[in-house]
Amino acid sequence: MPAMPTEPSHAAPVELKEACVRAAHAFIAEHGIEQLSLREVARRLGVSHQAPYKHYPSRDHLLVEVIRRCFRRFAEHLDAREPTDDARQDLRALGLRYMDFAATHPLEYRLMFATPWPDPAEALGLAVDARHALDVLRAVLRRLHGDGRGARDRVDLDAMFIWSLMHGLASIGQAQVMPHLGLSPAARAQSVSHVLAMIGRALDGPAV
Repeated sequence: MPAMPTEPSHAAPVELKEACVRAAHAFIAEHGIEQLSLREVARRLGVSHQAPYKHYPSRDHLLVEVIRRCFRRFAEHLDAREPTDDARQDLRALGLRYMDFAATHPLEYRLMFATPWPDPAEALGLAVDARHALDVLRAVLRRLHGDGRGARDRVDLDAMFIWSLMHGLASIGQAQVMPHLGLSPAARAQSVSHVLAMIGRALDGPAV
């Protein structure tokens, strides 16, 4: 993410609101979530300690907005895959985009999936943005399973199955565990393709 410019104390309200989000993101990248506070955000922006409270009643309200932006960026990244009429190819492309986001946006990935949601999250609609990311996967699965009787449950179950596998693989990569597992270079190089191939095989099987 680009470096956060210093926000002057006379900044317009809309500019300050956006600057707080960007400053909070940059602060978390440098110091972690635990140290985040509105006071620290204000100090980073060069405004009064009370200024951020005009837009965010608490540190958790600001954190929710930071996480919301991560989910939106994630969904946009998934949607940016090459379009195809083949649902199987689309599913594979989706998996590759998922892994690419986790590798190229490690902080955003951790904020989405390794950070307990603050108390205001549900009230502020964070779940809407989180569901949108899952709906990208659901849409592809509906092309495979159709809209017939029982298809909705199959779509949801397969979505969670696929997401769990991709999340597990992405988390192993984020933890830098792979190089220490004694895997052959070929196995490490083929791990993503193998998981995607196994997902395809599983989808060919009957529903439980």
